[in-house]
Amino acid sequence: MRFPASGGLVSVAERSTVEVKIGIQSVPRELVVETRSTFDEVQQALADAVAEGGVFTLGDAKGGRILVPADKIAYLDIGGTEARRIGFGNTL
Repeated sequence: MRFPASGGLVSVAERSTVEVKIGIQSVPRELVVETRSTFDEVQQALADAVAEGGVFTLGDAKGGRILVPADKIAYLDIGGTEARRIGFGNTL
């Protein structure tokens, strides 16, 4: 478990990430990125990049950045926000 500078435990909301799959034209594999951005923030960033004809920029959960030319994006699959699961339980 990670402890923030404030000294308290990290809440479930702070640990949650959104998985984004980016399909790129003429590339056989998709990029899979876990980001701390919300669903709406990712959607807005894509809309802005496409409207401007610029670069789609997405920060990943580890502090890095993914940059993709907006005109080369074939699709985005944005997963829902879900807290990380801990344990080995089997759920149906």
